[in-house]
Amino acid sequence: MFLSVFDMFKVGIGPSSSHTMGPMVAAARFLDAVRAAPFDVAALGGSLHGSLAFTGVGHATDRATILGLAGFTPEDYDNDKAEAVLAEIHATGTVTPPGLHAMAFDPKTDLRFDYDKALPGHANGMILLARDAQGDVILQETYYSIGGGFVLTEAELAAGRDTDTGPAIPFPFHNAAQMLEMAKASGKSIAQMKEANERSRGGRDLDTGVARIWQVMRDCIDRGLTSDATTLPGGLNVKRRAPRMYNELQAERGMNMQAPHVINDWIGCYAMAVNEENAAGGQVVTAPTNGAAGVVPAVIRYWLDHVPGATERRVPEFLLTASAIGGLIKYNASISGAEAGCQAEVGSASAMAAAGLCAVMGGTPEQIENAAEIALEHHLGMTCDPVRGLVQVPCIERNGVGAIKAVSAASLSLRGDGSHFVPLDACIETMRQTGQDMSEKYKETSLGGLAVNVPNC
Repeated sequence: MFLSVFDMFKVGIGPSSSHTMGPMVAAARFLDAVRAAPFDVAALGGSLHGSLAFTGVGHATDRATILGLAGFTPEDYDNDKAEAVLAEIHATGTVTPPGLHAMAFDPKTDLRFDYDKALPGHANGMILLARDAQGDVILQETYYSIGGGFVLTEAELAAGRDTDTGPAIPFPFHNAAQMLEMAKASGKSIAQMKEANERSRGGRDLDTGVARIWQVMRDCIDRGLTSDATTLPGGLNVKRRAPRMYNELQAERGMNMQAPHVINDWIGCYAMAVNEENAAGGQVVTAPTNGAAGVVPAVIRYWLDHVPGATERRVPEFLLTASAIGGLIKYNASISGAEAGCQAEVGSASAMAAAGLCAVMGGTPEQIENAAEIALEHHLGMTCDPVRGLVQVPCIERNGVGAIKAVSAASLSLRGDGSHFVPLDACIETMRQTGQDMSEKYKETSLGGLAVNVPNC
């Protein structure tokens, strides 16, 4: 099993990795199939199912799919260009992706929200199709957006979760127990093993790529802290809080008799800054998802700005450690809110951040595993119940609290010797089982929880 640091941390756009980035990626993949087809395509269409239908409007799933069919991708997304192209598509009823001719596509009629038919493979399902001049379907593919921007076709999903066919890696751990055994035998840290795995695969330059991940995270925090916008889009009229909090915290710095717990306000402020940017459709990094994008960068920012001796030179160690933990959770359970609730998103992010912080604070592999377990254990059972399907309430505050839990988990683990009662593997398996047993209405459908008990109109 090999999940790259660039699988766990992807540069993309808000508000959702599974509902915005995933459908855009799926549309791009379908365009590749159209380009390779030996016949002429006259029109495109599609349908959104399950959670992609129920919360698709709030997550901008339709918008992302339309733009994906026009050739946009999350990695190089340009919002101004997107708005212009979207207006043209609505006006003309056609899309003209790069390398293809104009094809009929009316967003109002050719992209359906199918609330009645859930697809069997995953809660986040979508079907894209192409028609010839007579209106017959000549190409069709089912895609599943499985969380964190990962997309699989129906055939790929059926082939199984362990489809890695690349060259062998030096440290092929599939679970935390194996990870600790390999660390002990090799004398390497978790980050060093992860780095060795990454470099053995070649491809994308590791140093440059990891530096860009942190740059995008840092820039996102800064934008969120200094934004002049006051209200988030979507109709709930949720006010941005991070800029005001940041200004107040800055003004209070150095004041006598400041309560020690104010450090939690700093951590929460950093996390909320990211998720307010995400809710506004800004550029973020999946960590491991958009809905949980604020936790990891907030904990890194807390460490750099508030912990003596912290240095940006060690941010790669933080991110590599975090990605190793995130990979274990994704492989053995889920990082998808539509599959396992918010425990799979903010819970996973908190475990990743706790592990990363513990690593750069000098923790042993055993203490790092303990930190991840503490953070995940205390998110078990958390439901995904976004009000009106928007990644705002309760999602933004959950990132702040998840970041605070991550710091606490790392601190608790560092006070011990790494031995503990519940192994991380048991906690991950418990999260998987809990998600499996969780009612569908609590898995990113907005049919239960806060989504139905809070007035939202």
